[in-house]
Amino acid sequence: MKRTLSLLYLCATTAVSLYAQNLQKGDYGYLYCHMSDRGEYTAYALSRDGYHYEDLLEGNPAIDPQQHARIEGGQRDAYICRAYDGKGFVMVTTDMCVAKSHIWDNYGIDLLKSDDLIHWTSVTFDYRKGTSIFCNPKAESVYKDWSTINRVWAPQIFWDPSYRWENGEKGGYMIYYSMLNRPEEKYDRMYYSYADKTFTKLTQPRLLFDWGYATIDADINYLPSDRRYHMLIKKEGGQKGIFTATSKRLTKGWGEPVADDYVSFEGKKNCEGSSAFQLIGDDTWRVAYIQYSDNPKHYRICKADKYLRNFHDPVDIEGVTGPQHGSFMRLTEEEYNRLKQWSDQQVAVWNQLRQKEKDLQRQLSDVQKELKDKQMQR
Repeated sequence: MKRTLSLLYLCATTAVSLYAQNLQKGDYGYLYCHMSDRGEYTAYALSRDGYHYEDLLEGNPAIDPQQHARIEGGQRDAYICRAYDGKGFVMVTTDMCVAKSHIWDNYGIDLLKSDDLIHWTSVTFDYRKGTSIFCNPKAESVYKDWSTINRVWAPQIFWDPSYRWENGEKGGYMIYYSMLNRPEEKYDRMYYSYADKTFTKLTQPRLLFDWGYATIDADINYLPSDRRYHMLIKKEGGQKGIFTATSKRLTKGWGEPVADDYVSFEGKKNCEGSSAFQLIGDDTWRVAYIQYSDNPKHYRICKADKYLRNFHDPVDIEGVTGPQHGSFMRLTEEEYNRLKQWSDQQVAVWNQLRQKEKDLQRQLSDVQKELKDKQMQR
């Protein structure tokens, strides 16, 4: 009997692992990794409960966008998760700087990896250069002319253990995002590529689905509760809100979203940039998103059931300066404390420099006053 139960447990865990999504680890707190609304850069915030956060580095850049965003010098829509083997972390960002270009277009994405969440290396993919930037340049291309591409938006990561490379190796990071090439398509559509285990190579994009209208900001999770992939996504135009769609397969079968169960609270609010995560020890979900039509903007977190449906009880995120489109990741106590210590040390250095600057300004003011007094005495 015990042997039978053990075999059943092994089969069940193996079945789940075949569908395994991004590795979850840590029961101490959460990292909110996000684009800052103060600028087009990636910022960090820490939380113990998933709702109340503390800015790291006073909300300043955790990663230098000038170093890693080689196309436009801006990083938007940061999505972070653990590496597939638990050894390190990977991140994708939209390489875009509206403040520089003054248009809502961009041309590529940045792939980053780190061992400690502090020091990062990266590669940049400028899609205007065409198929030569991809590791399978001779594969069938989705565009005739890549130089006219207008958008490569909001990439996210999903570890796919079943993906098979041409050399027979299994396992790859599915990077999914929306693209627009105006001369060749009428609206933003969802595409996907695969990155290798080194997180430095990327396959040519493939169309994920086309519902006949623009879609952006997809967020995919696998739910063991119904053994289906669930996608939260914004429809551009039509009914406002963040909708949910499901599929039995990761890269196929995405039917249109459920029409009567979606994230839309407080009237006709415009919202986007969803990120679903689970609280430690809880099989229900939290869905975070930005209400960008508000003035000032509101970054909200609402509840959903274990099937990622029945959205309710939205509240504002607390303690974050300039929260925007981003993602959430669970942390171990060691990781949490390391980030906190790193931030405290950096802020302490900044405070010392600020105090020195104030002291110098005071000294300069005293000298100027002394000179003025001497001139008056003459």
